[in-house]
Amino acid sequence: MLLYIVLRTIASKKFTWRSDFANTAIAACSEPVNGYRCQKRIPLTVELKVKMFLRRFFLISTLVFFANPVTAALPVAVDGTPLPSLAPVLKEVTPSVVNVYTQTRVRVRSPLLEDPFFRRFFNVPDVPRERVSQSLGSGVIVDAENGYVLTNYHVIGRADEIAVGLKDGRSLEAKLIGSDPDTDLAVIQIPAEDLIALPLADTDELQVGDFVVAVGNPFGLGQTVTSGIVSALGRTGLRGLEYQNFIQTDASINPGNSGGALINLRGELVGINSAIFTPSGGNVGIGFAIPASMARYVMDQLIQFGEVRRGTIGVFVQDMTAALAGAFDVDAGQGVLVAEIAAGSAAEEAGLQPGDVILRMDGRKINSTQDFHNAEGGLALGESLEVEYLRDGKTRKTPVVIQSIPMLNGADIDRRLEGARFTELTARHKQQNISGVLLDELAPRSRLAREGLAEGDIIVGVNRQRVRSLLDFSRALESTRGSILLQISRSGRTYVARID
Repeated sequence: MLLYIVLRTIASKKFTWRSDFANTAIAACSEPVNGYRCQKRIPLTVELKVKMFLRRFFLISTLVFFANPVTAALPVAVDGTPLPSLAPVLKEVTPSVVNVYTQTRVRVRSPLLEDPFFRRFFNVPDVPRERVSQSLGSGVIVDAENGYVLTNYHVIGRADEIAVGLKDGRSLEAKLIGSDPDTDLAVIQIPAEDLIALPLADTDELQVGDFVVAVGNPFGLGQTVTSGIVSALGRTGLRGLEYQNFIQTDASINPGNSGGALINLRGELVGINSAIFTPSGGNVGIGFAIPASMARYVMDQLIQFGEVRRGTIGVFVQDMTAALAGAFDVDAGQGVLVAEIAAGSAAEEAGLQPGDVILRMDGRKINSTQDFHNAEGGLALGESLEVEYLRDGKTRKTPVVIQSIPMLNGADIDRRLEGARFTELTARHKQQNISGVLLDELAPRSRLAREGLAEGDIIVGVNRQRVRSLLDFSRALESTRGSILLQISRSGRTYVARID
């Protein structure tokens, strides 16, 4: 626009001079000039045409100038300093993220093929039919010297074969070290040859808005990198998991990314990508990762014991609702209310009572039952923690030692229950107003397994007697003569199994 104004002004001055010159020349044509007489007048029409042409030229030039703006482009450097790029970080990180492939053999059951008469009549060979189920996911090398790879439990599940693909093209067989369904984590091991491990970050320092990068194997396409930010922290509410403290991110996570790495801009592992929220099956910008701090504790337990040995302080708590908060003179959502204390538990020995409001555990705020379970489940057996609680309007503190969760081996009570292990119900069951004992472990070929029982079943009754604890369960079985009738709760439905 400035260029147009300048040119327009010059043109206007030129046109004025040309017009004045023309008028002077016309007037002088009637008189001789220096002895010469004017032979031809300068026509005004020519001057006007030139003027109109120049005006149109400047107008068209202006339109062309503004109709073709210069496209803005990101410079490669500012003041000689190259712009930031993720490439250097990813070059160091991506060799540590692997592809995980599994195969699971599933026995195919058919009522006709299992019928002896049918098999004999049609000469069907007595060979169990199987189908092979395949799945894929991702994993992260966390220990290069020992070849340990961290991934999701739901990636390897009950897999019969596990293979790991490295970025350099190698494909290695892996063996399962241990898994933890309650946190959806597992550790597998591959030959420790020319591996690069990813360091774990301190996720306590992670903040909403921090930039993160997700690396994994979505849809089996191969290693893929996406970026985003930390959208939220401390997310809970996903089904099927006992311990939850997820990092939410908008970095694109899709099927196949499970078990992959969520890293910060320093190339440190901040989380294990685990789940997405989606109404359609695809990514909508809401993904969840297990924090590295939780993954570190679970990994150490799995490597040391092959399982996570959790304990309890023997307290059952409930969330502090607005109604309860008014009664206990605390803010809604602040602390958890002690609803019940197990007899002989560490909490009872420490002096905790029903009605106490637990505010902090080891210095961390407890604002929900999930916070309480995460704090309790993140400590090893025999470890002590400081519990800060409110009673009668006064804040108190007391040390409490984590004790093992009571359990009972079936063979110790009745030989027909051999291969089964029973425990007390978890707090999650208590919140659903479920009582009984939990079938925690079950051998595949045990008598209970043949009768249709499965791990996770809840025994709510024995021989028509209500069971609310391991003590009730043990007493009911000791007084049994003859067959055992077990009343079982599974997925909200009740069944009865007879054990002879």
